[in-house]
Amino acid sequence: MTDIANLDELIRMALREDIGDGDHSTLACIPPTAVGTAKMVAKQDGVLCGAIVGQHVFHQVDPTLNVSLLKNDGDAVRKGDIVMLVEGHSGSILTAERTALNFMQRLSGIATETRRMVAMLDGLKTRLLDTRKTTPNMRLLEKYAVACGGGTNHRIGLYDMIMLKDNHIDFAGGIEAAIDRTRQYLKEKDKNLKIEIEVRNLDELQRVLAHGGVDRIMLDNFDIPTLREAVQRIDGRFETEASGGITDQTLRPYAETGVDFISVGALTHHIKSLDLSLVKN
Repeated sequence: MTDIANLDELIRMALREDIGDGDHSTLACIPPTAVGTAKMVAKQDGVLCGAIVGQHVFHQVDPTLNVSLLKNDGDAVRKGDIVMLVEGHSGSILTAERTALNFMQRLSGIATETRRMVAMLDGLKTRLLDTRKTTPNMRLLEKYAVACGGGTNHRIGLYDMIMLKDNHIDFAGGIEAAIDRTRQYLKEKDKNLKIEIEVRNLDELQRVLAHGGVDRIMLDNFDIPTLREAVQRIDGRFETEASGGITDQTLRPYAETGVDFISVGALTHHIKSLDLSLVKN
């Protein structure tokens, strides 16, 4: 977590957004010499994530604050659990409170939802993937939250894996042209990136199988019987990924087809934050 390159700057930006030219509510009524202790409490069951981020927020506002983590990222929490204690200048605690909670509640919500869905795949080989459907500038943190929940990170961005989606294929002039141009590009640039290609039906799948040159095939918006047939046709020659329209009710049946990965954009773009609260101790 602490090796996320933009973490400190991300926190500075969040604090600037919130504090502006000063926390006037706190400055108006809290003496600068006042000290106290606050506790962060889970108000519902879930999976904690972002505790280290919250700690960094408090320390950026006031390096003299003593922040004790009683629960770690990835820990299951129950309603009423104390996850953090903060001691020091009361004004500093109040100024940092909302930014710390905003980070931790969202990341914990992602981790909680991920763990719930991963549990639905128990006993199967299929792994749950996230996507690039993330909050701008929050991608590394949100993908970290997916990992805390037991999910698997897909590519981080456009730079660390080739994904030939339908628009790439259409603009390139077809499946074979898209694959060949991609392989030539990687050779010319001396890059070693995995190639994934999206197919929309069994006909497109058959063209990829005949042509080769990829590492993973994304089977997009396939229904369950068609996905099962596609996985059988691929027969382990390439990694397989299912995506599109997969719900709680269909997640396990999709996984039971034997597909290697299922990607779910909702893990990061359609979640409910975990309810946490900071109160005077």
